Amino acid sequence: MTCPILRTRSAGILLHPTSLAGPLSSGDLGPEAYRFIDFLAAAKISVWQMLPIHPIGAGDSPYDSPSAFAGAPHLISLEELVQEGLLTPTELIEATQSTPRPSLPRKADLGQGLATRTVWLRRAYGRFKESGESPLSRDFEAYLGREASWVHDFALYLALKAKLGAPTWLAFPAELRRRDFDALARAHQELSSEVGYRLFEQFCFDRQWTRLREYAHSKGVYLMGDIPMFVAHDSVDVWSNQHMFFLDERGERTVQAGVPPDYFSEEGQLWGNPLYRWDTMRADGFGWWVDRLRRELRRFDAVRLDHFIAFSRYWEVPVPASNAKAGRYVDVPGYDFFERVRHDLGSLPFVAEDLGILTREVEALRDHFELPGMRVLQFAFSPGAEGYLPYRHPAACVGYTGTHDNDTTVGYVSSIVSAAGLGEKPAVVELGRLEAWTGTRDPALATAALIRALFASPADTAILPMQDVLRLETAHRMNIPGTAQGNWAFRLLPGDLDSARALELAALALATGRAQTE
Repeated sequence: MTCPILRTRSAGILLHPTSLAGPLSSGDLGPEAYRFIDFLAAAKISVWQMLPIHPIGAGDSPYDSPSAFAGAPHLISLEELVQEGLLTPTELIEATQSTPRPSLPRKADLGQGLATRTVWLRRAYGRFKESGESPLSRDFEAYLGREASWVHDFALYLALKAKLGAPTWLAFPAELRRRDFDALARAHQELSSEVGYRLFEQFCFDRQWTRLREYAHSKGVYLMGDIPMFVAHDSVDVWSNQHMFFLDERGERTVQAGVPPDYFSEEGQLWGNPLYRWDTMRADGFGWWVDRLRRELRRFDAVRLDHFIAFSRYWEVPVPASNAKAGRYVDVPGYDFFERVRHDLGSLPFVAEDLGILTREVEALRDHFELPGMRVLQFAFSPGAEGYLPYRHPAACVGYTGTHDNDTTVGYVSSIVSAAGLGEKPAVVELGRLEAWTGTRDPALATAALIRALFASPADTAILPMQDVLRLETAHRMNIPGTAQGNWAFRLLPGDLDSARALELAALALATGRAQTE
């Protein structure tokens, strides 16, 4: 089947796997993921969009990962390990019974979820090592061969950090920090047990992911992923490829990523990620980026490219700066990059995250390679943002009521009603436009009306955050940009995926020509 995400009329739901229900403290790739795919199929929905599925970083953020290639161990299902014979049903019951119950039912605890899984994954690894030669061990060796370009470095990186108690790779001994060949070889040998376990984690993730994607395809559901533009300084990607980033001899950043001052922030935003040496990358055919995209496209049918503007130019800020005011724009060889990616991968199944104020150069780059952009209805009713109104969506775009960075639509409407009630003039204007489109000030009814408007829009693909499907309030939003704690924790309840809700979505998808085709 041809992936419908980018070129045919379709609908999707945005839900990260950690938000699935389940017996542990956060969702995973187990039975609830399959149940969600069944729900999507019943609802005639053909796209499941996720956030990045890599190991989490600071604040549980999936956008601040120690690896741009590795799969997240907190998504590994213990139920699936029972099916593999690596855990027993009794051990699964023990793991479930020992999991702390959440104080808030719609909140996941990713740290606790990882801690619980790690205990039982280590037991499964011991059993795997004891099993000797087997079909599973042969699959493991084949996996290591396929992923040799990154997986051994990643496993060693985690093993070194654990052994040395190093907060970042900058705290490694000098010979390891600069990746001396003999020092790396000794470390692999000395830490072989921990390295082996980390390789096993990645093997389990890959095996479970492959089965889940195959099941999704069997139900007419396609997976859409998300690639952050920049990588974390404290990551195996930077440690293993220091020549590709602006770093000094010790590995410290000399410049950092951010965005300039704008309407929303007088000081701009200082992200702190190291910046790419694009000329160095171009010299080797953008090999690291091509490998990264190729790896993601073995997991997903299409991928959202976060902060697409930085494929045209990025905002460079000196490291001593305390805000982003002192930065400057630096051009990026975006045309050369995408030409090489298309040559090496054969196609460009990407969505350009082009939200915000765009330059003609960014739009030209996007359109030259026929990449669909994004439109968000929560932006549509503010003065000056009329391009986001549903009737003005181009076919070549993905439309949303909101993204993971937005409030829920119920919360958005509630906030506009409150601000207008206080006499705030921009809110009064926005509420008037919103009410003209929806016919109501009631947040739940307005959300339903905006969902209908989105599905009726010309956009090829319309995607709803699951919180909007459920008409949930602000407390259940996924992320508040600029805050470091308390995000990424939204979670479904077991009864959320009911047949009545699926039938309601299916009727809307059929009425607007977005229904999943058989």
